[in-house]
Amino acid sequence: MPRPTSPCTKVCRIDQDTDRCEGCGRTLDEIARWGSMNAQEREAVWQRLKRATFAAR
Repeated sequence: MPRPTSPCTKVCRIDQDTDRCEGCGRTLDEIARWGSMNAQEREAVWQRLKRATFAAR
């Protein structure tokens, strides 16, 4: 299955304890910069999100 163009899940709420979106797990900075990030920067975010998902299980 191909990866979506963005991690956004359209559940946009920032957790006050972690400062991360409850839907996608990104920081406000990552969300704001996503459109101007290069492929390497986006891949770094995808990899962090992947690790965070596994760590949360």
